[in-house]
Amino acid sequence: MRIIIYLLATAILTATGCRQTAPLPTSEATGAGDSPWLTGFEKPATNPIMRADSNYRFTDPLTGKSVKWQRADVFNPGAVVRGDSVYLFFRAEDNPRAILGRRTSRIGLAASADGINFTRRPEPVLYPAPDNNREFEEPGGCEDPRVVALEDGRYLMLYTGWNQDVARLCSATSTDLVNWTKHGPVFQEAYGGKFHDTWSKSGSVVCELNDEGQLEAVSINGKYWMYWGDAVVGLAYSDDLLDWTPVLNPDSTLYDPLPRRRGTFDSGLSEPGPPALLTDAGILVLYNGKNEEVDSLRSMAMGPGAYCGGQALFSAEDPTVLLDRMDEPFICPSLPHEVSGQYASGTTFIEGLVYFKGKWYLYYGTADSMIGVAVRD
Repeated sequence: MRIIIYLLATAILTATGCRQTAPLPTSEATGAGDSPWLTGFEKPATNPIMRADSNYRFTDPLTGKSVKWQRADVFNPGAVVRGDSVYLFFRAEDNPRAILGRRTSRIGLAASADGINFTRRPEPVLYPAPDNNREFEEPGGCEDPRVVALEDGRYLMLYTGWNQDVARLCSATSTDLVNWTKHGPVFQEAYGGKFHDTWSKSGSVVCELNDEGQLEAVSINGKYWMYWGDAVVGLAYSDDLLDWTPVLNPDSTLYDPLPRRRGTFDSGLSEPGPPALLTDAGILVLYNGKNEEVDSLRSMAMGPGAYCGGQALFSAEDPTVLLDRMDEPFICPSLPHEVSGQYASGTTFIEGLVYFKGKWYLYYGTADSMIGVAVRD
């Protein structure tokens, strides 16, 4: 069965030329000799580094009304390095009285010279508007951005378009991090649109660390690769980083490279986190594991429904092949604001990763309410 599953991916890998890459050395990536894992993160006392703020107003282009777009919560951030600063893309919700999933989300931008203290841009950079993606984003908005650099100098954002019916993984590109061109859902074309109306989110593109300290999308044997989804994690490939083709099982269902595991922190589901990192050891995927809520299925080391961060290692030659996987999480909810708020079961929902001034900074959402950071010095 496994051999059949990988036939499509293997054909792609062998039919195209291989681009020579400069992967991050394993020892540099992990700081732990031959270990493939990126560990040793600590949460500084400055946590949380960002909270909701009702002082920011924005004129909603769909209603013409002034909206306190960061009033309810800010969380689930992506991040990139550009020049001498870290840029954080955060999800902000407007209405604190609306229930979980029924608020409107917009994506804001903040900058920092030290990776900890951020100055926010007054208005969001991505939001529901009278544009080509309106039907996929109104009224729920734009959620959970992940941003990577591209070889041509542009930036790619993968985010969730939420119309409060179906979540769809969407793409947008920019040259300046402020003005974004939306390209719509990423699975519109594949297999005649078979997965266009299927729940999709959380796109983690395989990247390498470039000479400017950015995580840059990298092709493997002529194709770009992405781990994506939740509940059933998917794997997809692309020629242009905008239109993606999922890898399928022989029965035409989605191939899941990170299935849930009984009795572990990811017994409930797995969901990709920051961009995946190509290293000498393989493709390092940092992901979010949700603990099952049923006692007979879940890990008893953490609360039911809690989200912790895990890591998995895939083959650099064949991104479908899982080489190793952490049995224990490397980051979990432990601070008061991480186990209270909109999602009281607790989250350290990892989503942004940057290498900045000799340190790794891992940015995460806390209980769907605030933003935290962990640093590996």
